[in-house]
Amino acid sequence: MSSPERPRNRLASEASPYLRQHATNPVDWYPWGPEAFEKARREGKPVFLSIGYSSCHWCHVMERESFENPEIARVLNERYVSVKVDREERPDVDDVYMNAVQLVVGRGGWPLSAFLLPDGRPFFGGTYFPPDDRGARAGFRTLLLRLSEAWAHRREELEETAERIVEEVRDAARLPERLGERPLDGGLGEALTGALKRALDARHGGFGTAPKFPPHGALEWLLRKGREGDRTAEGAALLTLDAMALGGIHDHVGGGFHRYSTDAEWLVPHFEKMLTDNAQLLSLYAVAFAQTGRDLYRRVARGIADYLLSGMRGPEGGFYSATDADSEGEEGRYFVWAERELRDLLGGDAAFFCELYQVRPEGNYRDEATGRPTGRNVLHLLEEPTSDEERRLSPLRARLGARRSLRVPPGLDDKRVASANALAASGLSVAGRILKEPRYVEGARGAVRFLLATCRDRDGRLLRSWKDGAGRVPAFLEDEAYLVHALLDLAEADPAEAASLRKRAREAAEELRSRFRRPGRPGFGFTGEGHEALVAEGRDLFDKAIPSAPGSAARALLRLAAADGDLSLAAQAKEAIAEVSGLMARLPHGTETWHLALASLLELEERRGPVARWRVSGPRAAGAVAEAALDPVRVRAEASPPRVARGGGAEVAVHVSIAPGAYLPAEGGLAVEVWAGGDVPAAVAEAPRTTFVEHEDGTAEAAFRGEVVARFGLAPGPGAALGQRSVSVLVRFRACRERTCEPERSLSLSLGVEVVR
Repeated sequence: MSSPERPRNRLASEASPYLRQHATNPVDWYPWGPEAFEKARREGKPVFLSIGYSSCHWCHVMERESFENPEIARVLNERYVSVKVDREERPDVDDVYMNAVQLVVGRGGWPLSAFLLPDGRPFFGGTYFPPDDRGARAGFRTLLLRLSEAWAHRREELEETAERIVEEVRDAARLPERLGERPLDGGLGEALTGALKRALDARHGGFGTAPKFPPHGALEWLLRKGREGDRTAEGAALLTLDAMALGGIHDHVGGGFHRYSTDAEWLVPHFEKMLTDNAQLLSLYAVAFAQTGRDLYRRVARGIADYLLSGMRGPEGGFYSATDADSEGEEGRYFVWAERELRDLLGGDAAFFCELYQVRPEGNYRDEATGRPTGRNVLHLLEEPTSDEERRLSPLRARLGARRSLRVPPGLDDKRVASANALAASGLSVAGRILKEPRYVEGARGAVRFLLATCRDRDGRLLRSWKDGAGRVPAFLEDEAYLVHALLDLAEADPAEAASLRKRAREAAEELRSRFRRPGRPGFGFTGEGHEALVAEGRDLFDKAIPSAPGSAARALLRLAAADGDLSLAAQAKEAIAEVSGLMARLPHGTETWHLALASLLELEERRGPVARWRVSGPRAAGAVAEAALDPVRVRAEASPPRVARGGGAEVAVHVSIAPGAYLPAEGGLAVEVWAGGDVPAAVAEAPRTTFVEHEDGTAEAAFRGEVVARFGLAPGPGAALGQRSVSVLVRFRACRERTCEPERSLSLSLGVEVVR
């Protein structure tokens, strides 16, 4: 007789596999939304917020120990309103409350456990809590009762604590402002390189001690420095790539990498496998192969790419988020091996295989929680196999793969996250180009098609995630920024489609600039139009498991500026980098993406000359006329006519008014640039005219005075995209009075013209 089906809570109707994992908990879970907070206000209860993701091992542990516990569930249901969040669906919620918890307890991680007022302000938090007291550490049940008592009798104290925490979170977002700006030069990058060399684990690779996560941004920076001739920096990257490739964090049988290593030697992982990690490592190993020619890196890169294409791709071309660490109720069971099993499977080859992969009868690792031998083995190598050894090992690993496929596989989180898919498209594009493998480029095309055509709302805007034909949350900055990179990386791997892909990249960049600009402030916001306001603004300034979103946006604009010559993009990126330059100096390890952006900016300036800062004083117009001013200059730009046909022409007139008593030197005092996209070229029709200014010593100097006009012709080609088009105008100027001249400044404006048939 089958057991009756367990009751299901509200999470049963959610799209997120992680939320649905909790649908049969006895906890009365709510998804994030106004219904939960309205209930908390109405009933006068605090909110318990639990944030995690589907492949998080300790999230599963806390579920088994606490959320499946009827007594703990009863306390939660009677005294709290409980809310579950998938951090991959709502990175904005995760970012704000992770910052809050880190301020409270000095560390963060998942599961994230936070206790909130009914208005969303946090008053306490932590990560994993055991169900019962362990020595001096309070268990989850005890904590729930203590906080409930405090809520009943000392609520004002909790409200004061919540206000203080929120203010600290908001203050942390203002850290770049407090640190100020630093010169944008090579000194910042030199400081980062030095910091990474000092932090390097010279024996095992990586940085710091256990646990060790793949340091994607640091490796990209060090490989770049290697291409510039710094062999010590390159050596640090290669040491780390070698250690990870040989270690147990690498899935030697199925390809790809696990999330992180529990030890300093990269031997014993937590066994979840994330799309974001593998996408970034794919690029890194392919680039390392291009730089060194070492076959190890080629094999590892091919293993990652083949794993993504065979095990992580949906039928529509999008890639799944992750696979779980656990199967059959045990972490790593799918991936580890008993020595006897290998001897039975490999026969006469077993001794050779077990010696190289460090397989022991008693097992080669201990249980993380108990410290007891497990009797199982994580495959890992002590050194790179010789070519003869590798030829012998390859078919043996294939036999293990066939046997492993008969086991119960780990759970699959089959939602498609936009940012992760963009990273996968980039990784496959880079690997396909370097390894000359068309299958990988085609996999990248499929991911890009998914992002451009499928992962969209009814209005055609990019969604954060997609599953079962639907998604609800609009894309965040990281989604849009990574998409620009994916399009540009695919353009480099697919020359036949490069022009159309770069055009789509420019359109995605314009969407990014429109949705995520911070009115009156430099840089980009992590959230934009269509996102709810939270108790504090998340900036995502630091690299974590994925690159900083605003740092990636700056890099994307600089790549486009280098390809298309639109220096207004570079100007906006430069302003964003300048805002965080003090942060880059204070915390170089953790801001690698910003350093990579700065390096791109310095390269561009070396080729094109200094890039002006993006300074806007006045509204950016969406229509055919725009104005901006920065004493002593006022700019008015006008497009005429505002609608222009393919094959026809329009004019952009840029009027530059200079206040009385000031002038702009004819030599280096004024530059006007207009850009409307590669398919709508802009050509100078009339240059601004100079006059002479007489100085007190009787000499004269050619200069711009009063009002001058620069005219540009727009000529949409026969294949120009139809519809509304943004026309960027950048005016760089150096104002003088008598012989005293100010540093160069700039004004940026945006016009709107419509291309019609």
